[in-house]
Amino acid sequence: MTQTMTMAKALNAGLRRALEADPKVLLAGEDIGKLGGVFRITEHLQRDFGPERVVDSPLAESGIVGTSLGLALRGYRPVVEIQFDGFVYPAFDQIVSQVSRMRFRSMGQLSVPMVIRIPYGGGIGAIEHHSESPEAYFAHTPGLVVVSPSTPLDAYWMIQQAIASDDPVIFLEPKRRYHEKGEVDLAEPPLALDAARVVLQGTDATLLTYGPMVKTCVEAAIAAQAEGRSLEVVDLRSLSPLDDAAIRASVEKTGRAIVVHEAVRSGGLGAEIAARIQETSFYSLEAPVLRVAAYDMPYPPSRVEMAYLPDLDRILDAVDRSLSH
Repeated sequence: MTQTMTMAKALNAGLRRALEADPKVLLAGEDIGKLGGVFRITEHLQRDFGPERVVDSPLAESGIVGTSLGLALRGYRPVVEIQFDGFVYPAFDQIVSQVSRMRFRSMGQLSVPMVIRIPYGGGIGAIEHHSESPEAYFAHTPGLVVVSPSTPLDAYWMIQQAIASDDPVIFLEPKRRYHEKGEVDLAEPPLALDAARVVLQGTDATLLTYGPMVKTCVEAAIAAQAEGRSLEVVDLRSLSPLDDAAIRASVEKTGRAIVVHEAVRSGGLGAEIAARIQETSFYSLEAPVLRVAAYDMPYPPSRVEMAYLPDLDRILDAVDRSLSH
């Protein structure tokens, strides 16, 4: 039951399986039907399930999310695609003022089983508003589940787990990893939706990361091995809720923590993770918790984006600083 596929194909297969399993599952978004989406994640799904279940929506993100909220309240399980990360902001009010609060507002009588898919992050040479990392906005918002797969295996299973959830899920897809291949077990999910995963075992320091930076951190850990350093890489997978137990276990094992993400440093998820580590594992730390992130500025033109995004050298520099204590 194992197949080799790209993350894009794994997401397509996961959506197909969810559509087959439950007639209440609907897809909606700009150009997701006949075109199959800008990244072809929904390719052939309208052909096979019809335009009433795979809906080409108007170019109106607030309307897409608001309409899908109504569908969710009526018992459907809509899966909304935001074409690019930077396009989610017109729908921000619907998400944080309505979608996230409905269960609390109704004292648990109403649920919003909907998924908002957002291709996010840089590294693809795109223009402005096409390479944002908005995860902190949503992880900050109570009532939302926020997750990000980093491999085809996780993409296949996590999209199905998100659709099955009775709470709204912000599903962040690292677009620069769409075409990277991996083994996918079609029989059994590897982990719960809210569980972190240790990608590489190590003893000297922990790299805590997610989404597009998981591969970069693994490359950094492999490079560090040549210098006799053993780095543990933890893929958070779930950004809200965080798997505090997994974070704590790894940091208390290694005594050092470095958080890596593409989003800007100030107010980013790394700050929250660093605070939690300080609160729970202070006496296990051999060095301050460090952060490797994008610079505090708008996303730059594509020609210089690789100087803006965290890379292997910046991660290894942080490792050096941590181990110097």
